[in-house]
Amino acid sequence: MKRKTEEKDNKKSGFKTLLLSVLLSSPGPLILGLGLTVGRSSTQISDFTRRSAELLAIIASFVVYCMTSKDENMDPVKKRNIELSSNIFVGIIMCISGISMIVLALVSNNEDKGNVIPALLIAISGVIANTLFWRKYTSLYKESGNVILKAQGKLYGAKSIVDTCITLSLFMVAFFPGKKVSQYFDVIGSILVSVYMIKSGIQTVRESFGRKKAEKFTNI
Repeated sequence: MKRKTEEKDNKKSGFKTLLLSVLLSSPGPLILGLGLTVGRSSTQISDFTRRSAELLAIIASFVVYCMTSKDENMDPVKKRNIELSSNIFVGIIMCISGISMIVLALVSNNEDKGNVIPALLIAISGVIANTLFWRKYTSLYKESGNVILKAQGKLYGAKSIVDTCITLSLFMVAFFPGKKVSQYFDVIGSILVSVYMIKSGIQTVRESFGRKKAEKFTNI
């Protein structure tokens, strides 16, 4: 009885955390999109692309979590496959986001980047929020063992590091506009962020594929 109560509480906590992730992630792409009308930093553009892709992945994870948590009669194998497929999708989104960021960074020019303050404020708030979500998802995964929550923990861990790099890059662009050092920081910041996202995405995909393969052989 106690175990069922704990599982129910964990499901509720997971649902609330994922819903909060969706709600807090939604304004980011919109605000950054509006910010692009006054700023054209390559880091700013790549951050807009990244946040849009990540929002899609978070929404997909939220939908899958709701599906698998509410249907208690769902076949365990089917449920696990759906959860792992969701994690693979999250990993692929991270890779696509990283690749797009590298392309944008390499093809950007050295013109005046305009006002990047809106993107800088978003990045700073991102560092704080994503670190808190990373800790929360990690704690929830340890309690429930849900692989969707584990993937979200990895995603938010990567997001917190990414936002730290983006904050430093945009800080240099904002306070040293037109300087060579800010241009280097802008491009290098985008590339570092991209590489980290791709690396994290590949790890998530490989781990999820590995689990699906292992469970397939187990159920033969």
